Amino acid sequence: MKFSADREAILAPLQAVIGVVERRQTMPILANVLVSGRDDRIAITATDLEVELVAQAEVSLQQPGEVTLPGRKLLDIVRALPAQATVTVSVEGERAVVRSGKSRFTLATLPATDFPTIEDIEAQYSVTVPQESLKRLIDKTHFSMAQQDVRYYLNGMLLEMDVNMLRTVATDGHRLALCEVEVTSGPPSPHQVIVPRKGVLELQRLLSGEGDVELTVGTSHVRAKIGTIRFTSKLIDGRFPEYGRVIPSNPPRVVNADREVLRAALQRAAILSNEKYRGIRLALKSGVLTLQAHNPEQEEAEEELEVTYMGDEMEIGFNVNYLLDALSAVEGETVDLGLTDANNSCLVTSGETPNARYVVMPMRL
Repeated sequence: MKFSADREAILAPLQAVIGVVERRQTMPILANVLVSGRDDRIAITATDLEVELVAQAEVSLQQPGEVTLPGRKLLDIVRALPAQATVTVSVEGERAVVRSGKSRFTLATLPATDFPTIEDIEAQYSVTVPQESLKRLIDKTHFSMAQQDVRYYLNGMLLEMDVNMLRTVATDGHRLALCEVEVTSGPPSPHQVIVPRKGVLELQRLLSGEGDVELTVGTSHVRAKIGTIRFTSKLIDGRFPEYGRVIPSNPPRVVNADREVLRAALQRAAILSNEKYRGIRLALKSGVLTLQAHNPEQEEAEEELEVTYMGDEMEIGFNVNYLLDALSAVEGETVDLGLTDANNSCLVTSGETPNARYVVMPMRL
């Protein structure tokens, strides 16, 4: 195998796929990328057995074939070469030689036949959505995914498709985020899949916001085609919680506040909250919201701000980080906090983001 190309033509696909190449691998071949050359194109594939990324580039192909090369070393070499430099990669026996100008690098290779690839995902249906819409869905919900929870189905994001709706839901058991967008051609009946955390974060990184993305759902994989990049992820085999039951409907008490003012006040009060539990108390009375935080060193913070609130007096505690995440995700100048009582969840919404809802569980202080 032998090909030549500008440095930039090789650098772009390498940067696109390198995110799934782990530095420490139980299988040495997973530290490599598969480079396949045919028809004046190369395809660079990287995988960690959960997520697979394939990116293509046009090159001058002198000899077709395929080989696996150390992913991060190859990226570092190409990145370090001068801009617009011509790079030639040739396989010579069990070594690959990278040449550019007066630079020469010899890399160890592993057999391409040993590289694990996902070809057929047994597609059940496909939907095409604007990249901007899918990126928005992930941006608005990904922060609520669990990390290393024993309830493995929470360590990912629910992707729910309907005839005319695409919805993402994420929860870690203490808070929940939901966002949805309309689509023109979904599956004929509602369908749910759970995309693992790493797959969600890689997909978020790849989406640029321009053009369309074709989503294909298979029996145990989801695939997205984004320009010249193909993303494939395993799905989590589990049942996602019935999220509709935890979203409060028409909470009796609603606090309307300036979003930025409330966010800034929460950030200030959080400085003196308990570093482990991050608890903050919200005390409500007509037209006034008081935020209170304290820590084991007997330090206290108190913030008072004017809000629109006409209900009974009440106090409720929350993890301040969860509230701040929700306030950062909603858009618009004002935000609504829907409350029932001190033992029930808070619903965070904004009139300017009607298709996004955030639920935060209370905590005892």
